[in-house]
Amino acid sequence: MPFYITTPIYYVNAAPHLGHAYTAIAADVLARHQRQRGEDVFFLTGTDEHGEPVAIAAEEQGVTPLELADKNSQRFRDLMPLLEVSNDFFIRTTDPEHVRRVQEVLTRVRENGFVYEGTYEGWYCPRCADFKTEAEIGPGNTCPIHKIPLTREREDNYFFELSAFQGDLEKLFDERPDFVMPRHRYNEARSFLAGGLQDVSLTRPKLRWGVEVPWDRSQVFYVWFDALLNYYTALGFARGQQQDLTHKFWPATYHIIGKDILKFHTIYWPALLMAAGLAVPEHVFVHGFLLTPSEDGGEGEKMSKSRGNVIDPFQVIEDYGPDALRFYLAREVVFGQDGPVSESGFLTRYETELANDYGNLASRTIAMILRYRDGRLPATEHDPELTAELDGLAETVCAQLDRAEITTALEEIWKRVRRLNRYVEERAPWQLAKDPEQAAELDRVLATLHEGVRIVTVLLAPYLPGATAKLMAALGRTGPDDLAISAARCAPAPIEVQALEPLFPKR
Repeated sequence: MPFYITTPIYYVNAAPHLGHAYTAIAADVLARHQRQRGEDVFFLTGTDEHGEPVAIAAEEQGVTPLELADKNSQRFRDLMPLLEVSNDFFIRTTDPEHVRRVQEVLTRVRENGFVYEGTYEGWYCPRCADFKTEAEIGPGNTCPIHKIPLTREREDNYFFELSAFQGDLEKLFDERPDFVMPRHRYNEARSFLAGGLQDVSLTRPKLRWGVEVPWDRSQVFYVWFDALLNYYTALGFARGQQQDLTHKFWPATYHIIGKDILKFHTIYWPALLMAAGLAVPEHVFVHGFLLTPSEDGGEGEKMSKSRGNVIDPFQVIEDYGPDALRFYLAREVVFGQDGPVSESGFLTRYETELANDYGNLASRTIAMILRYRDGRLPATEHDPELTAELDGLAETVCAQLDRAEITTALEEIWKRVRRLNRYVEERAPWQLAKDPEQAAELDRVLATLHEGVRIVTVLLAPYLPGATAKLMAALGRTGPDDLAISAARCAPAPIEVQALEPLFPKR
């Protein structure tokens, strides 16, 4: 079946930071992996450009909301190729085709009987663009996410009848326990649902920066409903007017989101789709926060634009390259959990794992084949002790990435990287090369190493697309199917290698 994966669309009230890179990289790993398996993949990312936070930020900077959106949306767009993110489309919620489709879908929701007029009064966070329930209010009547005072708002607007979908959502969660992943996020969403659903504002009368309500031009749609619909609307115009991809790719296979927007994606979003008569996504995977380490050794706090504790992904890429950043973010924090990230932690991973474990393994293997066999080996049987540890690895990685277990799958691959390094020390090819009677054994050891390095490289390609492409070329594997998952199995074949520059030079 086609594989459709999305990131959240990123808010343009400020420039990108490492948290945005984290989500984009995670989605890209899954998209690249599915392409390796021969699946038809569509990968969507983009920017969320309407709403009060953008209007406030623009006013503070003395520009129009569209000028601010244009500037920061371009920065997010520019970040993707720097990260080696292979998205198929980049949507902006100011795209005219998106606006038109939002109006069409929400008009359908109204015609289906799930929109009514009313007055709303409640506590509101302008940075979240969200009205808070009593259970969501932090100490001192503050936003628990942004730590700012909430404002009391009263508005005459149109409501979405969320409460009408209490039973349908309960049935969805009961019948599909993997609808929200990982499990502790499922429990969190289920707990919110168990508290009982209240109808929510669909429109805003006081704000002009948004998608105009077609049946009442004095209002705009609440930014969350405009934004959520991007996952659906993009398929209608990503390939222009000539090709609508909706029937091919909808519903989405995976929405990858951060935990701070769980309520909107796991409660509001499926309810809205049901109200419009559309299928709900297969999975919503909720990842945790990247934290900045605290000085007292505690857990730290969320990286956040508003708190000024962000790490600039552009600078990290300039200093170390995109593969190093991709590896660190996939490796350091278990995907789905919160976890601290730091420059010192990055340097440790870079030096010990990328430069030493993987880079040095690749360089040694190729250098020994060049030195002892002039870069060529005939098809040779491999060491069964090592091939036994490589057999089934591709299937294990596939099963884990089918569950979006990005960090766990990477650890499985890395176990084999470490095992290959031990194999070099155990077999000591430099010693075998001194004894002509050990020529056949040397061939077997070198061929086994080549095969092991090749297999882990195929499986690492979604994580390290640049470095693995260079290494596969040095290993003599540049065919169109050499990076397919089906190639990640031991198979004796002639070998011809070329010299390799260090993949991850030590700093």
